[in-house]
Amino acid sequence: MPEVNRNPVTKFDTNRILVIATRRIGDVLLTTPLLRSLRRGYPQARIDVLVHTSTAGILAGNPDVDDIITVPERPDPGQYRRLIVRTGRRYDLAISTQTGDRPITYAVLAARDRVAPVPQAGSRGAWKRHLLRSSIPFDDRDTHTVVQNLRLADLLGIARDYTVVPPGPVDDGVIEQAVPFGWRNQPFAVLHPAPMFHYKRWHPAGWQALVAHLHATGLRVVVTGGPGAEESNYIAETLGGQRDGVTNLAGQLDLAGLATLLGRARLYVGPDTAITHLAAAAGTPTVALYGPTNPVKWGPWPTGCTADPGPYRRTQPLQQVNNVILLQGLGECVPCHREGCDDRLDSHARCLDEMPASRVCAACDQIMAHWAR
Repeated sequence: MPEVNRNPVTKFDTNRILVIATRRIGDVLLTTPLLRSLRRGYPQARIDVLVHTSTAGILAGNPDVDDIITVPERPDPGQYRRLIVRTGRRYDLAISTQTGDRPITYAVLAARDRVAPVPQAGSRGAWKRHLLRSSIPFDDRDTHTVVQNLRLADLLGIARDYTVVPPGPVDDGVIEQAVPFGWRNQPFAVLHPAPMFHYKRWHPAGWQALVAHLHATGLRVVVTGGPGAEESNYIAETLGGQRDGVTNLAGQLDLAGLATLLGRARLYVGPDTAITHLAAAAGTPTVALYGPTNPVKWGPWPTGCTADPGPYRRTQPLQQVNNVILLQGLGECVPCHREGCDDRLDSHARCLDEMPASRVCAACDQIMAHWAR
């Protein structure tokens, strides 16, 4: 691994910290081990987090965060000005978890000391290294995102905490309003069939066979998803004629509510999506269905895991680490690190289209047997 740019920021002059994580929901969730490390390393410091407006819910109730500052994904000039007024030189230390031009610019504007990952080679990272007090090399292939973020803690000379912290919890009454059965006493599984992008989907016939298998084992099934019309239609197609014993909660719970629900589930099954990361963080026995995505970088972080550079291998059809089974599609091209076979968001992924329900059902039986709640 290339040598870190060493000039660590000392605890002595770091009383106000801004962490910048302006990416998707799952990325923000995977910054929470860094946030917990910062809270323990700087217990008296104020720790704020800058995220996109659409992702703030994943930090709801997080005890390691003093304030959540939001910015749209594409801010207009007025929104930029308001952000600069709110954050400009208000912090002793700004930590960008990303290499992009915009988050590092946010860090430069916010604090006198800045740290961030930067590209390992080429001129792209030169100007960023010049503006940063310290940096770490960015590895987009062989280091898990949790570990990549925690290397920023190493740079600051504080101990790592690997805990991924889910949002919430919410009061049980919130769940009771949405769930029509005795969820506290009746075992149930949560399925999340619809990822944001088409190329991460498993096929409806597989989900239907899985529902039947789970019913045969005595589990009720709860289906989760977003409120959008396309996602709702896909979930309806996935359920097919299977309505008895299936509760569809798509669009009815926020992220904190989902985390609370997942914490009570006997099993979770889902594709490469933020909710799968959330299930693993909640300690739920989790079966993650992966195709094109690199699991070394983006596999759901298992409960209690402290592996460096990460818990997963690149090509292994079934990997179990603590409460997570990561089940990969078969084929020499897996994982291709592309956006499906046609390399676009609406593409199919043959490795997932051809994943048989029998493999998924067997993985569910295995994780429930080996990771009892």
